[in-house]
Amino acid sequence: MKQDSVLPVVSDYLYELFASSRESVLIQVNVGRIWVAMSRRKKNVIGPDEVEAADAQIRALQRDVKYDLRDFTVDYLVKSFGEDLFFIPDYQREFIWPSRHKSKFIESVILGLPIPMLFVADMADGRLEIVDGAQRIQTLEQFVSGDLRLESLELLTKINGFTFHDLPIAQQRKLLTKALRVVILEDGTSEALRQELFHRINTQSIRARGSEIRRGAYKGPFLDLIKECANNSLFLKLCPISEAAKARRENEELVTRFFAYSERYLSFKHDVDKFLAEFVRSYQEHFDAERLKREFERTIAFVHEHFPYGFAKSADAKITPRVRFEAIAVGVNLALRQDPTLKPKVPVSQWLTSDEFIRLTTTHASNSARRLQDRIEFVRDKLLAG
Repeated sequence: MKQDSVLPVVSDYLYELFASSRESVLIQVNVGRIWVAMSRRKKNVIGPDEVEAADAQIRALQRDVKYDLRDFTVDYLVKSFGEDLFFIPDYQREFIWPSRHKSKFIESVILGLPIPMLFVADMADGRLEIVDGAQRIQTLEQFVSGDLRLESLELLTKINGFTFHDLPIAQQRKLLTKALRVVILEDGTSEALRQELFHRINTQSIRARGSEIRRGAYKGPFLDLIKECANNSLFLKLCPISEAAKARRENEELVTRFFAYSERYLSFKHDVDKFLAEFVRSYQEHFDAERLKREFERTIAFVHEHFPYGFAKSADAKITPRVRFEAIAVGVNLALRQDPTLKPKVPVSQWLTSDEFIRLTTTHASNSARRLQDRIEFVRDKLLAG
């Protein structure tokens, strides 16, 4: 028997020999220079009937989903919606977008930024049921009709306060002739499938976090500094973060908050993401990198020396609450700005577990400007107390 024909024979024999055993077996057989490594595991056999049934189900549903791609202008979408050619089914949510969200969508359309595809279904009566895109179509209709006044735009700031009719005529025409890509499900698509599509589109995506958005929008030296600090080994030791959170750049989020609140916590109002985005954008070109890095490293060194569990609540903590990190990190930094040689006269442990500190670092009203200021200044004042 040739050497290359020995392998399957030996493999089949060994498999049959040990297939019924409850032991986990690893056997290595040297056949010339060929080693056969086998690990016995419980067989999960799928029979031909199950394969055939699965294939039939896949084919049936594949046939059920037929669609066409078309490009419709804004003008056509708006007029068709007004004439009830496009209609919103009962399973869709109400028109809930806030004005700021509507304005940003209109800004994206004006700028020609990519817009996610709309999904509609061709119905037997010739109308098109909106499966996904009702908020966008209603926003376009509201703006073109003059009932939406733009606000909170961060790029096209010169048109904040404008309605559609306030735009230059050329820009009105360009907006009306912009085309949006539409997926049209063919007539006969079941209601159950349309509802399932709506559910999947609106529940399966994971909203990008502020740190992830800023990483893509504001690349430059300041983001490089944030990333460098966020991967500081002592910082990661003092500030436990789960692997899942780290993958979503929670360490960068915390460092960004440290810098932003250390510089401008008294200017914070309520919207954290907006506050941080504006701060990062303002630091894209002009900032004192040496000072910021020095303060960050001085702060974590102080925390390492004086706080028993670093920024965490306990020695075995797996996560670090943001409000706790903000209070300690920024409070320490502000105290060190006043006294760079600071040595706490009152042991940190005396107030770190106090009812007052716990109250200030709970997540309730964590985005309140008053609560942010109180928890930061609580730590600062405790450290400076004589």
